[in-house]
Amino acid sequence: MHFESWQWVLLAVAALFFGLSKTGIPGISMVSVGILANLMPAQQATGVVLPMLIFADGFAFFIYRKNLEWRRVGRLLPWAVGGVVAGWFALGRINNEQTAQVVGGIIALMLGLHVWRQRKNAERLATQAPAWFGPAMGVFAGVTTMIANAAGPVMTLYLLAMRLSKLEFLGTGAAFFLVINWIKVPFAVHLGLITPASLILNLWLLPAVAVGALLGRPLVERVNQRWFENIALGLAALTAIKLLFF
Repeated sequence: MHFESWQWVLLAVAALFFGLSKTGIPGISMVSVGILANLMPAQQATGVVLPMLIFADGFAFFIYRKNLEWRRVGRLLPWAVGGVVAGWFALGRINNEQTAQVVGGIIALMLGLHVWRQRKNAERLATQAPAWFGPAMGVFAGVTTMIANAAGPVMTLYLLAMRLSKLEFLGTGAAFFLVINWIKVPFAVHLGLITPASLILNLWLLPAVAVGALLGRPLVERVNQRWFENIALGLAALTAIKLLFF
């Protein structure tokens, strides 16, 4: 992989945002996904993204390990693994445009569901969620993360619906993605998404990921809960619009 100087700058910014998204502002990683998709072929970009996300997941898990709710993770994982398998199966049968539309449609559906739950007394529904809610979120997260590394907005909607605090939100999300992203690795290698060349590029970009991850905790401590939720939901909405229409 050969890049011009300005392209290396964009790659470094994307890597920094990956780290920041895991420990500070969920959803900002979609900006990075867009940067990489414009610098290299889509499948190549997917292979480059996954190891950086895993590296950032490790930082986030260590930083927020005392703030996570394992029962939320355990409820989702079996369903998410099923979604990963479904996404792996689908990747060989749909093109890039169809993939973007599928992911965008899922995110838009989840946003609509979140608004509905808020109007129906979100706090009550969060503690008495219908039986299908967790499994559906798990499957959607698995499919979207396998197809496009785009499960962040889906998990944002699920964790916000559970009425978690900022730190519980980040800790629980970090634990979930640390496990599910490692599960995705064999599937990505099988599809040829992760290659020796992509791993070499990852090694050059990991320092920027680490910087972003370390900056995230001080940043999130300065953002109040309402702003935090609005930013997360806004980024999810922008993601859906971009995937569906652009």
